[in-house]
Amino acid sequence: MAVDPSGADLKEFLAEDPDEPVVMLNLLRFADGGRESYARYAEALSGVILPRYGAEVVYAGDGGAAMVAEAGQEWDAVLLVRYPSRTAFSRMVADPEYQQVTALRTAALTEAVLQPTRPWGRDGARGATP
Repeated sequence: MAVDPSGADLKEFLAEDPDEPVVMLNLLRFADGGRESYARYAEALSGVILPRYGAEVVYAGDGGAAMVAEAGQEWDAVLLVRYPSRTAFSRMVADPEYQQVTALRTAALTEAVLQPTRPWGRDGARGATP
């Protein structure tokens, strides 16, 4: 199961609107011992790398028992990370310093979802903000 975006994934991601701000939803399922590896990855990002690209963690927390989901759809952790633009995210993942620590993330996970989100109400077509 893939846990890192491919070059094709990033190309499609940037094609939507490279200058648009984005909040990335991260759903994480850890390998044995993966929480510790992921914690080292997160620490490396929070100190220098995320601020360098104007990014910030909006929310990070452990997943609980799913209330509405099929068996096996629970996630160990959920993160929301805001980036000032899709281009900023793309530049971050290409950064040599990020490349040095991304192996910690890859080793930490057995499965992941990395999904860009868009706020409701921007163009009126996506629904109203609750």
